[in-house]
Amino acid sequence: MIEEELPVYTKSQLALRNGQDKPQIWVAYLGLIYDVSQSRLWLKGKHYEHWAGQDLTAELKDAPHTEQVFERFKVIGILA
Repeated sequence: MIEEELPVYTKSQLALRNGQDKPQIWVAYLGLIYDVSQSRLWLKGKHYEHWAGQDLTAELKDAPHTEQVFERFKVIGILA
């Protein structure tokens, strides 16, 4: 899917997709929003000390993996 075709979501809209307020579990990285709902590592919207519904760009530097982990997930939007 071309980025121009993706819907744009605000940080407030992303925050609602935290696995608690709505069933979707989304995270953002480098301006793109990923659906991590199917990942067993994001159950209930939490992955180690990280919470879903947030932009994780700044937090990736502390992760034990690289940004390639996002290749496993579908891009579903753009963060405004």
